[in-house]
Amino acid sequence: MEIVGLNRDKKRALCLLAGLLAFFLGLLAVGGVGVYNDSEQYITMHIHREPLYPLYLAAFRTVFGEGYLVPAMAGQGILTALGITALTEYLAGRFGLRLWEELLVAALQLAPHLITRYVSALHIFLENSVMSEALCIPLFTFFLYFLLRMLFEGRWRDVWLALLFSYLLSMTRGQMMTTILLWAFLCFVRLIVYKKYRVLFIPVAALVLTFLLRDLTVHVYNYAVTGYFMGNTYGQVNTLTNVMYACDEEDRAVFEEGSLEQVFFDRFYEEAQERGLNYKFGGDSFAERASYLEDNHDILKFQILEADLSAYYFSLGEVDYYEQSSMSDDMAGKMIKKLLPACFGQWLYDYILLCRNGFVRSIAVVHPLINPVAFLLYLLAAGLALWQAFVKKRYPAAVVMGTALLFITANVCATSITIMCLSRYMIYGFSLFYIALFLLLRELLKNHADF
Repeated sequence: MEIVGLNRDKKRALCLLAGLLAFFLGLLAVGGVGVYNDSEQYITMHIHREPLYPLYLAAFRTVFGEGYLVPAMAGQGILTALGITALTEYLAGRFGLRLWEELLVAALQLAPHLITRYVSALHIFLENSVMSEALCIPLFTFFLYFLLRMLFEGRWRDVWLALLFSYLLSMTRGQMMTTILLWAFLCFVRLIVYKKYRVLFIPVAALVLTFLLRDLTVHVYNYAVTGYFMGNTYGQVNTLTNVMYACDEEDRAVFEEGSLEQVFFDRFYEEAQERGLNYKFGGDSFAERASYLEDNHDILKFQILEADLSAYYFSLGEVDYYEQSSMSDDMAGKMIKKLLPACFGQWLYDYILLCRNGFVRSIAVVHPLINPVAFLLYLLAAGLALWQAFVKKRYPAAVVMGTALLFITANVCATSITIMCLSRYMIYGFSLFYIALFLLLRELLKNHADF
């Protein structure tokens, strides 16, 4: 049926949006709501979790009561459909994409949802799940939409909207603070390219203020929920896990003899040795060592570090959960500062192992046959982008790929510091990378009449 009063582009956008809504809401109707191990922490506004997703759930709970999860999941699907439509239509207009190309760009944005459902270890459909990633994905899509508009059009409205969405992303998942850094870097570069030197202070000042605002918001939120004016805990314990994994027994010498830090180290190390939770047990090959670390990170963290720290602080008496959690995190931070210089070489090796898997999972699946192909794809993408930019002087597709590679690098490197690079942590760069690669190949072939 003809949609009266709309031009061709708007009709295509509405049809695409309708198809995406049918896809996401249809899967919700068929599969229902997914509740997993982490879900309860978001529902109960746990101190370990960033504020935005618990507040999102709380808003739906206030409006819909006990049956709030279904409309909350529907909201996630609607936001995702809107984000995909906005980004697809912008790229279609910017690059003059034909209908099949536009549909391909949209399909590439659906791929992460199918990968996490059918390929990843959890086998979950994210947009129907009570997990912060379900809100992060559409927020990231809107962030990209405004970020690319900022790069291509340079309007201050897009600059500030991109920053707003990076702030919202950082309030949803801590790892997404990298989007604030990405925004600041690209904004700074653009100002230099266009010789706007007088306003170079703006991205720097905005970066500092956004991080300060994020920290204040988290503290205020936690005060409202727990009564304690404090940041999210557990980040230091996460980081200490990979540091302890890289330690040798003689590293205990970095602590003062008989100090509480040394007592904790001795206990951690002894239990880790008994259970094979140390780099020495990781195997011989690069792949074996990476897999062993990923498989054992959570065991070392939850069953040894967290268990021993919480048991000690609770044993002091008159200590509630929030105080214990804060004390454990403070102790972990003190231990990291002294231990990391002593085991830095082994820690760096393990860090590279995690980054390697993170780069692969950002665009593919970790497998001995796929891993080299993934890195060849990175080389191809970087080579095409540089060739287009510096030889052909055609910048748009190269800019999209540069943005993709910068984000993937930042996301992988930041995540690997604290935890392993699971697919659901890495999935954000997948669509952007392949969309950018398609645009580069299209640029390469567009002079051929049969394309």
